Amino acid sequence: MRKLVLQMQVSIDGFVAGPEGQLDWIFPDFDESYTKWTVEKLSQAGAHVMGRATYEDMAAHWPTSTAPFAAPMNRIPKLVFSNTLKDASWGETRIVAGDFRAELGRLKSEAGKELLVHGGARFARALVGAGLIDEYRLVEHPVALGRGLSIFSRLESPTRLTVTEAITFNSGAAAKVYRPTGR
Repeated sequence: MRKLVLQMQVSIDGFVAGPEGQLDWIFPDFDESYTKWTVEKLSQAGAHVMGRATYEDMAAHWPTSTAPFAAPMNRIPKLVFSNTLKDASWGETRIVAGDFRAELGRLKSEAGKELLVHGGARFARALVGAGLIDEYRLVEHPVALGRGLSIFSRLESPTRLTVTEAITFNSGAAAKVYRPTGR
């Protein structure tokens, strides 16, 4: 059985993006220790999972990037959940339309490497709200945004999580890996 892993950047006040989707606050914390950890985690994926908006942003960037993250981002197959996207030209990409719950349930039941979800906030919020995430990899940045987009705003009740890994990078950002309690 494959895990569905959500890896996201988060501010200390719990936002994954500014109110208009701004992400510029994460980049000052990308140091060598963060890069090494992230490349290792990206390389564990059997597929990158994302919604249309994130796919379009990444497809415009990664194919020509020389950043350390580029190799695993380009090499690993992508699954894009969208009812509107018709063409996906970035490497090995499959567009999935329809009920994301059913398709992700089917994919999770297969043998293989983990399915690594890259937000957008809206797509991540839908997966969190549906209770599909098996592991959260949240990189907390030492910045408070005051307002922004959250991935936990659709929870109907508190969700207990267990920390399974914690590491602080030289920049002060810290990665915490959580699993929902009871799984």
